[in-house]
Amino acid sequence: MGPENTRTPRRRAARGAVGRWLLIAAALLIATAGRARAQGQPSMEIYGFAQADAIVDFNQNDPNWYDVNRPSRLPSSPDQFGQDGHFYLSARQSRFGVKGTMPTSMGDVKGTFEFDMFGVGADAGQTTIRLRHAYGQWKQIGAGQTNSQFMDVDVFPNVLDYWGPNGMLFFRNVQVFWQPYTSGDSHVRVAVENPGASGDAGVYADRIELQNIKPRFPAPDFTGHYRAATKWGYVQIGGALRYLAYDDLLTNDPLNLNGHVWGGGGSVSSNVKAGKNDVLRLQAIYGAGIENYFNDAPIDVGVQKNPGNVITPVAGKALPIFGLVTYLDHTWNSRLTTAAGYSRVDVTNSDGQAPNAFKVGQYASGNLLWTPVPNVMMGGELQWARRQNFSDGFSVNDVRLQFSFKYSFSVKVGG
Repeated sequence: MGPENTRTPRRRAARGAVGRWLLIAAALLIATAGRARAQGQPSMEIYGFAQADAIVDFNQNDPNWYDVNRPSRLPSSPDQFGQDGHFYLSARQSRFGVKGTMPTSMGDVKGTFEFDMFGVGADAGQTTIRLRHAYGQWKQIGAGQTNSQFMDVDVFPNVLDYWGPNGMLFFRNVQVFWQPYTSGDSHVRVAVENPGASGDAGVYADRIELQNIKPRFPAPDFTGHYRAATKWGYVQIGGALRYLAYDDLLTNDPLNLNGHVWGGGGSVSSNVKAGKNDVLRLQAIYGAGIENYFNDAPIDVGVQKNPGNVITPVAGKALPIFGLVTYLDHTWNSRLTTAAGYSRVDVTNSDGQAPNAFKVGQYASGNLLWTPVPNVMMGGELQWARRQNFSDGFSVNDVRLQFSFKYSFSVKVGG
């Protein structure tokens, strides 16, 4: 007897009962959610999107960063990564997140957990789970991993490139933050954040004395910002201060290469409503030793020559850096949008860095995005990036076309 002959009246009746119970359960869930909303009960939102990026790279970059256009990852010498011309498909932008709210007699407790599939660090180039946000907040106090209080996430334009403009501050960090002032959309936030930095031994990198230099972070980074909201947008002023030490672990030689540097900087950023359908996203940053807070900048500390000192012939220097972002987001109609703009990073190199060290990075892009239905977006983007080295005269461009397809979802229960 075939499978179709097993559908007896008893089985059909059982399936009908299961269907009725499912309808009852769904009705109870809807009723419970309605009561939760009325009574201020816990709520949870599940959200995310699946995305595929098709990229035509007319030039070349570091293969570990194949699906983003980062000036610092362009070749530092001719054909460092092979010949020009590549095609890539990536799903690493895909994202999943959960937000929850737990009401208490003393105010709501909020939490967020979010990850994407974009491997970095030891997982660079891999499609693997990467933590983006894991933090909570109650009243004025929050803690966990989230956007640094030095940065302004609203400067990030509506671009397809995952990494985006290189000259903006963009760094998610573990922190404890305090929001002592809130008035409408205006607020003040200050934080202590997890310290970290990178160093470049430059032309002295092969010396055993510098191979035994290790970084040390005796204090947290101190960050904060003030945002003043207006009818036409907002202005945000941010700052950071940090103390970076380095230790000489080689004790049986006459040199003393222990030392420390101070790092810090300031930022001014804004969103300007330039018309009914236009938003200008602007940021300018200047500082020293704050490269790791940038969206794309190489190292915080370079080696500086110390002539005449036989005990400490070289020392660390917090590298000065300038960043700039100018982007326009334009809405053509309910289904079509465009983002276009320019960004750059300028590093003042130390005299001990190698001639091929990163000095200037530039970035520009323009796109046209189509949203045919509320949860589907697709479009194309032209990207340009340029790297200029410190002193060897080498510079290189990278031109790309990216086509992306994004499918979003969001479900909220309770609240």
